[in-house]
Amino acid sequence: MRYQKVGLQVFDRSKATPGYTLISRLRGCGAYLLGLDGKIVHEWPLPFPPGDLIQLLPNGNLLVALDPEEEEPFKGEVNSRFKGGKGPPLRGGRGGLMQEYGWDGKLIWEYKNLEQHHDVRRLPNGNTLYIGWEIMPKEAVKRVRGGIPNTEHNGNIYGDYLHEVTPEGKVTWEWHAHLDMEIEKYPICPVCNKNEFAHANTCFPMDDGNVLVSFRRINLIAIIDYQTKKFKWERRDDSWGHQHDCQILKNGNILVFANGIHWSTGQAASRVVEFEPSTGNTVWEYQGSPPFTFFSPHISGMQRLSSGNTLICEGQWGRVFEVTKENKIVWEFISPFFDPAPGGGEANMMFRAYRYSENSPEIRGRVSTVF
Repeated sequence: MRYQKVGLQVFDRSKATPGYTLISRLRGCGAYLLGLDGKIVHEWPLPFPPGDLIQLLPNGNLLVALDPEEEEPFKGEVNSRFKGGKGPPLRGGRGGLMQEYGWDGKLIWEYKNLEQHHDVRRLPNGNTLYIGWEIMPKEAVKRVRGGIPNTEHNGNIYGDYLHEVTPEGKVTWEWHAHLDMEIEKYPICPVCNKNEFAHANTCFPMDDGNVLVSFRRINLIAIIDYQTKKFKWERRDDSWGHQHDCQILKNGNILVFANGIHWSTGQAASRVVEFEPSTGNTVWEYQGSPPFTFFSPHISGMQRLSSGNTLICEGQWGRVFEVTKENKIVWEFISPFFDPAPGGGEANMMFRAYRYSENSPEIRGRVSTVF
């Protein structure tokens, strides 16, 4: 365990952005809404661990992607509905059960696809967008470059796809890496296995209907044109070190969590980077001081807040903190929820975290805590 003390670490009342912070347990069954004082003001018990993204919707409901194949889920009727059938033999970011819960914890909607992983988003039209895994056709596998030789899964390589589904589960739009990408153009990192091609971990819906996607194993962020399904814009940067999370800001810049692995900088360190899409120039960056004090080799994310501050989730260590433009930490919380971790022991990991203002559609009238 990296941090010896859990709970609220820092709270600068004059500079922290007012609101409530949504966190979850990567391997435990629960989502929690925190006040700035670090106390839980609302929680949602979940039947399975939320291995992926969780978000509050404008109607106040909770959208989650759960992992029904987790080794020790809750017992009961809900589990028996999902016995039988297996998703892809991949673990990182695995989901499969997308659900929407009301504020009172009642199940409102669900859609099951054991191929789903990492990200799921509710679109303005009421449909749901998510990332999935699929076995790439043999002719596409021949076009894959890079990666560690002979590390395919039984000769197969999994590729990513995007599906948009209606509330009734009908697929209305789809995108497939093996059909819509120039595979030869994007070699896999030479120290990554070849059981996956690109490892998409974010699908960010843009206001114009296009989709911003992060592909971790090839250090690529791209905008997929919704109509043509081709890349409208793209940028590769090995210094991101297999990034997670990317989002378009109101000023048109892109914010990305650069995990910082498989990149020779002399030390393992993560960064949060804001850059101009047209030039690639960095306009703002956060890193630890010294750099190695901020490092999450996987998962993690960030959110630009209305104040101009940035909320950062250092997911490996269950740490969420808020920094100013000058990189001063004004709020910090360490998750107290420890669950069994892959490989043994316990960890308090979380995928991402989000802050919602008291007057936001997601929160308005539902919480009455005074800080």
